[in-house]
Amino acid sequence: VQLQACGGGLVQAGDSLRLSCAASGRTFSSYAMGWFRQAPGKEREFVAAISRSGGSTYYADSVKGRFTISRDNAKNMVYLQMDSLEREDTAVYYCAADLTGWRTVPYLLGEYDYWGQGTQVTVSS
Repeated sequence: VQLQACGGGLVQAGDSLRLSCAASGRTFSSYAMGWFRQAPGKEREFVAAISRSGGSTYYADSVKGRFTISRDNAKNMVYLQMDSLEREDTAVYYCAADLTGWRTVPYLLGEYDYWGQGTQVTVSS
């Protein structure tokens, strides 16, 4: 599985941004997808995840109500709509695929098998 994330950029606090992740190599609808982020000097952390069908989602408390994860299985794409961005959202964002897990909406780092290269999101005040 190859994952290619894009859509990052420099925005101001309160702005919106949509990240996209294109997947290839396996049947996209057979694996759950997630977004993680890593800020400078910090560990990679969970942001959001979505089930294979897209019917279930799960969010980190820090982004709940501001971020929305979605997927289009016909296009092999997963998205992260980020609204009301805050400086604390500044990080490199990674999309990831879970092909083998048992959890419908995985949220642990170790549950994911494949990772994209990351896209930088910088929020200025």
